[in-house]
Amino acid sequence: MPVPAAVVKSARVPFLVLTPAVLLLALAIGLYAGAGLQPVYVAVALLAAISAHISVNALNEYSDFHSGLDDMTLRTPFSGGSGALPAEPKAAAAVGALGVVTLLLTIGGGLWLVWQRGWGLLPLGLAGALLIVTYTRWLNRSPWPCLLAPGLAFGPLMVVGGSWVVSGHFQPLALWLSLLPFALSNNLLLLNQWPDREPDRLVGRRHLAIVYGLKMVLWVYGLQWLLALLVLVSALLVMQVTGWGWLVLLPMAGGLFALQGMARKAESSASLAPYLAANVVTAVLTPALLGVALLV
Repeated sequence: MPVPAAVVKSARVPFLVLTPAVLLLALAIGLYAGAGLQPVYVAVALLAAISAHISVNALNEYSDFHSGLDDMTLRTPFSGGSGALPAEPKAAAAVGALGVVTLLLTIGGGLWLVWQRGWGLLPLGLAGALLIVTYTRWLNRSPWPCLLAPGLAFGPLMVVGGSWVVSGHFQPLALWLSLLPFALSNNLLLLNQWPDREPDRLVGRRHLAIVYGLKMVLWVYGLQWLLALLVLVSALLVMQVTGWGWLVLLPMAGGLFALQGMARKAESSASLAPYLAANVVTAVLTPALLGVALLV
């Protein structure tokens, strides 16, 4: 594999779709509150958010290669890493550089938005940068911080921050609706970690699946799914959505499908792909469709 191809693969491009899906919700909240659309701010926010996502992915790939984890995992479309660095070890330095450069790009874009839209964005940006630099090396060695990190990033930080960029101020509605991607993003990583639990344990990780096992994973997943459903239904009721708007609930069925599939086939990693895919559909489509419902 050529080095440039390995670098691109390490960015985990298919996973990046979650970022615009969540930012669509943030944009919709700002516009729903009466703000005018300012494309430059939205474009910079999107660039910063996607850069942050790429940075996490690249730094994680770099760390997993050097820890030896990449040589122990069974790769699937949803777990086990991209396989880019085992296929082309010479790309390791470039992948590490990608992680650093995209982090700097995120910080630069964030600081510009703080300058343009207010200092209230600064704590959100600092928290996001802290999550990026601590996730792979520290957070995934503690089960509860590891569980909550993706939800904090794609929930309160991205939704509250994104809506602030659009409207120019904090919106309580954004904080409430951010609990939807918070719960679903946590669940996304929670199930994706299950097939890798043994290799992860061998390199010192201590996420929920390793420390507490399947029963806790299923309970936590189910409770977070219920939280997401509560937030979603309350949003539809407050917005007085009628008719087709309630179709926003449809992707949530994927979460139930994933939950029952994990309960039945968790010990057979080869059988988990349909359930992990359904989990992805729920996490990506639900916030995106809620954003569309807010816009129309």
